[in-house]
Amino acid sequence: MADLEGFIDRLDYPVHVVTTAAAGEQAGCLVGFASQCSIEPVRFMVWLSKANRTLRVARAATHLAVHLLGREQRALAELFGGESGERIDKFARVPWTSGSGDVPVLTDAPAWFVGRIETLIDGGDHVGFLLSPVSHGEPGEREGALLMLRDAIDIEPGHPVG
Repeated sequence: MADLEGFIDRLDYPVHVVTTAAAGEQAGCLVGFASQCSIEPVRFMVWLSKANRTLRVARAATHLAVHLLGREQRALAELFGGESGERIDKFARVPWTSGSGDVPVLTDAPAWFVGRIETLIDGGDHVGFLLSPVSHGEPGEREGALLMLRDAIDIEPGHPVG
C-alpha cells in the first residue's frame, strides 16, 4: 500500500456544507472531499462519510445542496462538522430556505448550488454522489476568501468515527 501522507498533507481546498432532505428528514454536514469532475456536461462530485447521518438521509434523496463558506464562517463549519443531527436540529440554528428538490439552502452561504443525484460510488469509507446542477444562488455581497480545509481541519467530527 502506498503511503500518500506527504502528498495529501500538502493539499488545501475549500470545505463545503452539504444539505439534503428525504422522507421528512433534513440533514447536513461539513464535507472535505468535493470537486467539479466534468465540464460538459457540468458535473460535481461530493463524498459523504459512511459514519455520517447525512449519508443515510442522502441515500433516500434526489438532490443535494452544496454550499461554499467564507473564511469568517468558521462557526457554521463547526455547527455542520462538529455537531450531529442525531443530537440537535442544525437547521433551527441557521437561516435557510427550501431549494430544488426541497433541500435546505443556507441563505448565508456566499455561493451554493443544488444538484440532482445521478449516481453513487463506493469509495471506501466515503460514498461519492455525482451531481448534475439544477439551480444555484446568484453571487451575493460576500466576495472574499473561502474557508479552506486547513482552516477547519481541527473541527472534531460530530459523528462517531468508524
